[in-house]
Amino acid sequence: QVQLVESGGGSVQAGGSLRLSCAASGKIYRINDMGWYRQAPGKQRELVTTITKDSDTNYADSVKGRFTISRDNAKNTVYLQMNSLKPEDTGVYYCHAIISQGPSLWSSAYWGQGTQVTVSS
Repeated sequence: QVQLVESGGGSVQAGGSLRLSCAASGKIYRINDMGWYRQAPGKQRELVTTITKDSDTNYADSVKGRFTISRDNAKNTVYLQMNSLKPEDTGVYYCHAIISQGPSLWSSAYWGQGTQVTVSS
């Protein structure tokens, strides 16, 4: 069984910063891509950013230059540093990871439980 546990959400004023963390635990052989998605009230879940196991990154246009994703492979953890936050960044942020549980097993997608980020104007 694999679990992704997020932490670091909260409420900030516009222009502020937050740092999210997501730690994967359980039976893990290899973690491939990791990333963050978010869902605002009444909207569909959207991609925020991803990072490969070699730390190649990809960002949604709306967060480029403000958000930074990183990972610590030794700790099976991915981070999201969010700066210059805007009210439109408000939503539930979900961690996502593609994980293989064995050398000959297919990789599967896993989701965290979500952490709330609220940015007030």
